[in-house]
Amino acid sequence: MGSYQTDKVRNIGIMAHIDAGKTTATERILFYSGRVHRMGDVDHGTAAMDWMPQEKERGITIQSAATTCTWKKHKVNIIDTPGHVDFTAEVERSLRVLDGAVAIFCAVGGVEPQSETVWHQADRYGVPRIAFVNKMDRQGADYPRVLSMMRDMLGAKPLSVMLPIGSGSTFSGIIDVISGKAVHFDETSFGATYTLDDIPDAYAGQFDEARHILWESAAMLEESAIEEYFQGTLTPERVRKLLRKGTINGDFVPVLCGAALKNIGVQQLMDAIVDWLPAPSELPPISGHLKDGTPVLVERSIMEPFTALVFKVQCDPHLGRLAFMRVYSGQVEDGQHVFNNRTGNRDRLTRLVRMHANKRTHLDSVMAGDIAAAGLKDVATGDTLTFQDNQLVLESIQFPEPVMQMAIEPMSTSDEKALEDALAELTSEDPSFRVGTDEESGQTLIMGMGELHLEIIASRIQREKGVEVRTGRPQVSYRESISVRTEGTGDFSKSIQGRGHFGHARLMAVPVATGVEFVNMLADKDFPHHYIEAVQRGVMGSVGAGPLAGYPVDGIRVELLEAQLHETDSSDTGYAYAGAMAFRECLRQGKPVLKEPVMRLDIICPSDYVGEVIGDVNARRGSVLNMEPRGEVQSIKARVPLAELFGYSSALRSLTQGRAGFSMQFSSYDRMAENITRGILEQMGILGLG
Repeated sequence: MGSYQTDKVRNIGIMAHIDAGKTTATERILFYSGRVHRMGDVDHGTAAMDWMPQEKERGITIQSAATTCTWKKHKVNIIDTPGHVDFTAEVERSLRVLDGAVAIFCAVGGVEPQSETVWHQADRYGVPRIAFVNKMDRQGADYPRVLSMMRDMLGAKPLSVMLPIGSGSTFSGIIDVISGKAVHFDETSFGATYTLDDIPDAYAGQFDEARHILWESAAMLEESAIEEYFQGTLTPERVRKLLRKGTINGDFVPVLCGAALKNIGVQQLMDAIVDWLPAPSELPPISGHLKDGTPVLVERSIMEPFTALVFKVQCDPHLGRLAFMRVYSGQVEDGQHVFNNRTGNRDRLTRLVRMHANKRTHLDSVMAGDIAAAGLKDVATGDTLTFQDNQLVLESIQFPEPVMQMAIEPMSTSDEKALEDALAELTSEDPSFRVGTDEESGQTLIMGMGELHLEIIASRIQREKGVEVRTGRPQVSYRESISVRTEGTGDFSKSIQGRGHFGHARLMAVPVATGVEFVNMLADKDFPHHYIEAVQRGVMGSVGAGPLAGYPVDGIRVELLEAQLHETDSSDTGYAYAGAMAFRECLRQGKPVLKEPVMRLDIICPSDYVGEVIGDVNARRGSVLNMEPRGEVQSIKARVPLAELFGYSSALRSLTQGRAGFSMQFSSYDRMAENITRGILEQMGILGLG
């Protein structure tokens, strides 16, 4: 593929709700760019980017897949991300290292739950976006409604640069608002060729309105452009350049439309990627810090020292442990040693490759702006790689906590070690997947983001690792908290190996919405800071198991109110123990409660079945947030405890004769009703609420 200057590189992600057409659009991009010579099909399991057996069988993307193609003399690195909520961690780590994104929306469904989730993830990382309204050929497609939903639900500023000609069965092409031409695609060439025609008279009004908004929005970016706009001399070429500036700055989101499956509008999307999404060199420097905490800014230049972030680890059956990395600055060659600033160890880059889904192309070197993979022995997601004389640490990646767990064991006791190794590999690949042990039964527990996530994990263990396993019924991962403000005191004084250890701490615990926060409220500002840190370590080391049933603690702010010194025996160990003792007393005295994960449910069902569906939601301890008509169907948004949603897919099909569909995403951990809490504790053999 050759080398490219940084300004000729685009690093983009394709993101959307499940079934919006991400992978189908990516397949067309690869076909039109010449990267593949035959279009794959998601439904038939032939899509190049969905290479896992589970992806082919289910017709969904499970792992983010990277590839590279060329368009208009630019190199485009693409990451196709999953759309299912159970695999949102894949989107998180991809957006962390991408420079731009294409948000795909279904013209019928519009802004769906996972669309919101990934959009706000992109907001968090400041990723410039363009949008593509797909499936304009489907019955019920409504382009203006999607734009309205983007404004209302995402807080976005959509700017139409394309308009559809017709919708549903009458959809036949698109209108390019900038050039003022209608675009019709040739079916015999799979849409590879198209013709530019005059805009049909029936769409002249829509075009004039869209052009006015587009020209005005572009002109507002520069004073000289405003003058040109009022003088009537603002040209399409100037508008295109202004659109690039506005997109990169986040002033608006250019919106295109089409039907990827019918091969309509994808080349215009590819043009938009190159024309309006940023090159690595156009973005601000990357922020990091040295080991001592000193903040550092890293210019995205090949002239700077080598700096890269590992955003994914994959255990390849042929290449071993493969680290996907984004190179932000400098250059590194295959076989060179790099420094891992987390472990403090040097490691040799072996088998430097560029990925195309699960296929690989060898590389001699990579430079600033590149996304590549390499064999590295001791590496984890979020690690910063540099040369040894540049001990810089980039901001790592935060992942959501698991909300569901189930027991797993090998069919044969002889496979116990193999299962242990398989689970270790999978936890290194997937930061949202955890492994633990049930203290009472001794069973191994796997923890993840939902039923499908755990089901896929079990399937991978059997297929990829060759270990036959049995699994239990998925269980909800609860949290414990307190319901009232309370204080606790910890006093520790003990001789250990002939040395005295003393610590005294008084804490106040306050219930909050989420997280565990430690705040130093000591009036004595001269109290040794390392003892305060020791108290904090003691507190944080005790959050793994609450007093009710041993679930992790969540939703507490801990304030250090008092700490005393001993003339001779004060020690870090003493204050760590004192902090832990005081915190445990707070948990016991704070009227502990259980918190359960609550999901946001988005249900699409025919109007005839709305009553039955709402009644079922209420029976599952849920609450309906709102309802909205969408053509002949109703969109119902609700919040329902995860514990009540096992088997919901089958129940919904039964209620609506198979005509309804739903999706869900994690909303929050909410306090559980006392009678429900009591029932759970009784099931576990724990009586009373403590």
